[in-house]
Amino acid sequence: MKNTPVLHACLGNTQKDAPSRQFMDQPLIVVNFKTYATASGEAAEALLSAMERVAGGRAKLVAAVSAFDLPLLAHRAAGVHVWSQHLDPVGLGGFTGWLEPQTALARGAAGSLINHAEHKVELDHVRRLLDMLPDGFPVCACAADVEEARALAELNPTYIAVEPPELIGGDISVTTADPSIVTETVAAVKAVNPAVRVLCGAGVKNGADVAKAIELGAEGVLLASGVTKAENVHEVLSDLVSSL
Repeated sequence: MKNTPVLHACLGNTQKDAPSRQFMDQPLIVVNFKTYATASGEAAEALLSAMERVAGGRAKLVAAVSAFDLPLLAHRAAGVHVWSQHLDPVGLGGFTGWLEPQTALARGAAGSLINHAEHKVELDHVRRLLDMLPDGFPVCACAADVEEARALAELNPTYIAVEPPELIGGDISVTTADPSIVTETVAAVKAVNPAVRVLCGAGVKNGADVAKAIELGAEGVLLASGVTKAENVHEVLSDLVSSL
């Protein structure tokens, strides 16, 4: 990623004062808040508080939150890194409805998802975004399959999360339904770019799923409904890190 002067200047105002290598020593658990009612507005604050109670020690926790909630949550987060769910490769100006990075960083974004299955973009969109962002700003690019993961690895994001779309939001984890896609994605990504860390998602619900993901070669997980729709969020979060 390039050190674009304006964005680099904004970086000191975020939680990302240290480079992305701070994530490299432990597995990463990314909870995507999406726009669920149970993870938006006041509910998002409650969910972040639950994540804070289990943060520290066994894993790095990330909350990928709505742009509406990002400034408040990033300002108050303790022990949990707050990411944007999406960013666009545009600057300040006439870009109605787009999420431009400079303001996101200034408002506390400590990283971002890109190319999620529910918000797909072209490879060039990812490339241009990465070129705009400062070195050390973590970006997790999502891939539907091994081939997309391989193509994304060429662009050098910090992470690639493989998530078969048909399993997203379901009750069966990718680690159970199709463990080979995890191992094959890890192999493909590392062959292209050993520096990129691989996460897996889709159907991840519990600590056994997380442990299996690590066993298959992933370095963390990306999940949503397993946490956001849980009846006992603290219990689920505690279980997610229990096997690490």
